[in-house]
Amino acid sequence: MTNSSSPLASEPNFRLNYVADWQAVKETQEFANGGDSMRVLVIEDDIEAAAYLVKGLRENGHTVDHAVDGEEGLGLAMSAPYDVMVVDRMLPKRSGLNVVAAIRAEENTTPVLFLSALGEVDDRIKGLKAGGDDYLTKPYAFAELLARIEVLVRRSNPEQVKTRLQVGDLEVDLLSRKVTRAGVGIDLQPREFRLLEYLMKNAERVVTRTMLLENVWEYHFDPQTNVIDVHISRLRAKIDKNFDVPLLHTIRGAGYSLRATG
Repeated sequence: MTNSSSPLASEPNFRLNYVADWQAVKETQEFANGGDSMRVLVIEDDIEAAAYLVKGLRENGHTVDHAVDGEEGLGLAMSAPYDVMVVDRMLPKRSGLNVVAAIRAEENTTPVLFLSALGEVDDRIKGLKAGGDDYLTKPYAFAELLARIEVLVRRSNPEQVKTRLQVGDLEVDLLSRKVTRAGVGIDLQPREFRLLEYLMKNAERVVTRTMLLENVWEYHFDPQTNVIDVHISRLRAKIDKNFDVPLLHTIRGAGYSLRATG
């Protein structure tokens, strides 16, 4: 179902300059792993911001409905099944917090990513307590938003949880915590293992520094240190040194990607 009342229903040629360079979107598509299409509900009253988001999601193969206010968004959320919802916090008619709280009151468990210019810790906490599963502050990189909603969808499908991960000839057993490449054992420190696990679960995608800080170090702020660079360097030395094909790649201006292809 496409929302016919939304200004984006016919995909007019909006000016897409809301956040980052559009090249970041192209890089996300280039490294996408070709996963299943998602059905996404975007509730965003800023038409230019919504155009940027809807276009990016559709170009990545996903089906998108768009609502321009909280009332319309709540109606769509309760009338059709979605894999994930992207909800702006500050909406006309009903706030994003109110919309998500109402959805949860009806026992709707669809994963929700909040978008907001409000980025303080208290603001994030309010979003999560209202029923949100993740919280991303504006301005954001589209590559990061795409990766976050894909993670939310995977988490909502427990049958898809794996205990063994593999990228090329690199294998990780999450139960025994053993790491091997081409049959050769690799010893990792606990933080290095968490870093590798996160990268492997998001293989072929661009993983930003913010994502690593929040999901590996559990920082919801930038500590202004080189902690990520140090651990990436150590991990790369362990999984790529003495092997012909590098797996851990730095994506200039975006983050990192673990992939078996160059």
